[in-house]
Parts: sequence; C-alpha cells; structure tokens
Amino acid sequence: MDRNSGALSPGPPVEGAEHPDHRVEFQLSPGDIQAVRFGISPGHELAHAVRVLLRPQQHPLQWGWLRAVRDRMPRESFRLLEAIIGDDGYLPDFLTATPRWDMTPEAELDALRVTALSPMRVDLGKMVARSTGARQSALREMQESPARARQMIAEAWSEVWDAALAPVWPQLERLLRADISVRARIIATSGIAGMAGGLHPAVSWGDGAVRVSLRRHSEQVDCHGSGLVLVPSVMSSWGCMVLTEPPAQPTLFYPARGVTAGWARDATAISDALGALLGPARAGILLGAGSARTTSQVAMDAGIAVSTASHHLTVLREAGLVSSERAGARMLHLRTPLGEAMVGAVL
Repeated sequence: MDRNSGALSPGPPVEGAEHPDHRVEFQLSPGDIQAVRFGISPGHELAHAVRVLLRPQQHPLQWGWLRAVRDRMPRESFRLLEAIIGDDGYLPDFLTATPRWDMTPEAELDALRVTALSPMRVDLGKMVARSTGARQSALREMQESPARARQMIAEAWSEVWDAALAPVWPQLERLLRADISVRARIIATSGIAGMAGGLHPAVSWGDGAVRVSLRRHSEQVDCHGSGLVLVPSVMSSWGCMVLTEPPAQPTLFYPARGVTAGWARDATAISDALGALLGPARAGILLGAGSARTTSQVAMDAGIAVSTASHHLTVLREAGLVSSERAGARMLHLRTPLGEAMVGAVL
C-alpha cells in the first residue's frame, strides 16, 4: 500500500507466495524514535471489511461478524467499493486519511468528501492497470470524472459503513485502543525494540530500523525525522501493510492483539462479562471511560448519585483501571492502559 509507486501490499497468506528477500525497512533516527506514534484508521478497517466479505474463507476470525452483517449490505454501494478496493493487493490511498489517535469515522468520511482530485485520479489509474473487463471500464469512467466519482464513493462509503461497521464500532474501537495502550506500556518498559519485535511475526527490529517482511515489495524508507505511525487493525487480522510514499507519513498497519472470533459481541454481552468481575455499576463506568468525563458526567451516564460515582471511581482508580486528573475546577476520569487491556481482553 503506497501513494505513488504502485507497490503491492501483502494479501492473506497464500501457499508459496512469500519471498524471503522482500521486506520494507523503516530507518529511524533518534528524532524518529521520539516521533513514533500510534493512530486509528476507520477507513482502513472498512476497506478490509469489504475484502473480508469478498473472501470470507480466508478470514475465520471475522466469521462471527460476517454472520451478522452479510445479509444487510447495500448492494449497489458495496459493488462500487468492491470495484475500487478489490479482494487483494494494492489499496487506493485516497480511501484513508492520515491515521490519528482521535480519528473518528465521521472525520474519515469528511476527509474523503474533500480528497484532492489529482492524487485520486492517480490511484484510480493504478486500479485500472490492475483490473480487466467490466471492473476496468467502471474504474476508467471514475478516473475520467473524478469529482463525480468522489461523491459516489463517499456516499457508498457512508452506506457500507452504516451497514457493516457502525453497529460494532464500539467493540472494534475498544480493541484498537486496548492494543495501543498495551504497546505504549511496552515502549515505556522495554523501549521501541521490545515493542516492535512483538507487533507481528513479520515485523522485527535491528540496526535502528523497523523491518517488515512483505510478499511483493522491498524498500528502504528513511523516515527523515518524521517518525513512524503504527496502526493496529482488527479487520486485516492476517498480516501487515505499509504506507511509504511521500507526502504520507511512513505508516505500518499491523494486526491488533486479542482478536478472536467473538470480538463482535454486542455491548450487553461485554458489559455482562465485565459486570461478573467488577459489578454492573463499575463495569459500566469502565466501559464509558474511553473518553475523559467528570464525576458528574459519570454519575449522570450511570444514573447514580455523584457520591456513589465518586466511590466507584475511587475503587477503579486504586485498582489501576482508571486515572483521574484535575483540569481547572474539574476532575476528569479516563481508562488507564491496564483498563484498556482489561476491556480488550473481554472482547
């Protein structure tokens, strides 16, 4: 996955497809190491959700999710995204904005609606070169009318998102944030080398570089002080992808930890599982602590008295599951990395 070079990303494992000499090396200077950060990409998740629907036999960890969504796909919108995304290989970069910690599906869609037309035409041209028949004709037509294509693609993105991922986004996002919290804690205790070596069997660390084994592409990327963005993924749970071509920041997508066939359980089942451990009230407070809230907001959301909310927050804080920080006259409460890991483990 890249912006301009057309390098093919790795698809699901294929017998005999791996080449031992194909790898991308992200060369990190001391400044780059300080700039390593994590992000979330709803667009990446949606693109791979489309690929899971196209090749379900290769994604057993997604079968629980598949059973719930496959019959409610908007047919025409899905066909449009199918033509653009395909079932393997190169993934057009205009479908995803730069991953950020605070990236939301709404922000991703807004970025798609105003994506620059010239790079979009280049990406569509790459897909034209990689397709045949009716799909190639449809892509060529989009390439020739990029403004109209952009509007159609954004509308299709929105419809497929609502059908496929919106119902499970809270569960999916918790897994992503739990993974990031655990990785950040490993950096604090074992450094970048310890964290990078545990991302995936295809990822290793050596001589100041993060190395990623791929099927079809080799490259050395000097991060030039811009750092490296690490992006966990639930839907592409089979392997890693990279983004290397400027102006994009060097990016590595890797499978989030803790993804099982039951990850898409509904919020009630998750709350019940945590409730058996912590009690229903504290489980609800912990699940809601993915964003910072005041004690009064916690009490209102839980339907309990402020004094009771304060007591539960104290218990969770002393257990290391929630942190509390003062912001002016307010006290804000947020899940800790341990709290994120606990929620992710339940998922």
